[in-house]
Amino acid sequence: MSKSNPRLYDLIAISFVAFLLIANVAATKLFSIGSLIFDGGAVLFPLTYVLGDVLAEVYGFARARRVIVIGFVMSAVASLTFFVVQLLPPAPGYENQEAFEAILGFVPRIVLASLVAYLVGQLLNAYVLVSIKKRWGERRLWVRLLGSSIVGEAADTAIFCTIAFYGVLTGWDFVNYLVVGYAYKMLVEILFLPLLYPAIAAVRKRELSYDK
Repeated sequence: MSKSNPRLYDLIAISFVAFLLIANVAATKLFSIGSLIFDGGAVLFPLTYVLGDVLAEVYGFARARRVIVIGFVMSAVASLTFFVVQLLPPAPGYENQEAFEAILGFVPRIVLASLVAYLVGQLLNAYVLVSIKKRWGERRLWVRLLGSSIVGEAADTAIFCTIAFYGVLTGWDFVNYLVVGYAYKMLVEILFLPLLYPAIAAVRKRELSYDK
């Protein structure tokens, strides 16, 4: 195997971008469980941070950044595609134009919030993880996994919630959405922590001949 061609990198990268695009569409719906408010992206989006941790930990910041940028570009392409399709005249007999616009229509605030929050949050997540690793070496994996997520998820949540829903949700509803969203994402990271250890070890084992 070529050292410049890690075996699992493409699979992880494709899964990362796919989860991101699915989560972006799902995020157009707000739902509540009791008094807690979430957006639909909460179902899948936290897993992009789990995969981002694997990318940064095993492959380093440069290759993680490459996948993050690809995800950013594909999200922009998806938004532009939905915008163009939204403007095209519906065919005779097509009765779902309003539904299409409501779910996939181009909403500048949502698109801007999603793109900016994602890019800043994911880059911070990868950068912090790699920085901690450079400082402490291979020890204390849990510290860099949680530490990077604390920073990255905080930036992502604050940027997205503020740009997308500030003024739409007001007062306690906005605070609820912001705090609950962040707490939920961190909870997912903590729950996946026991699985990340063997996952990272398995990927490393497959990439023994790969040099960052």
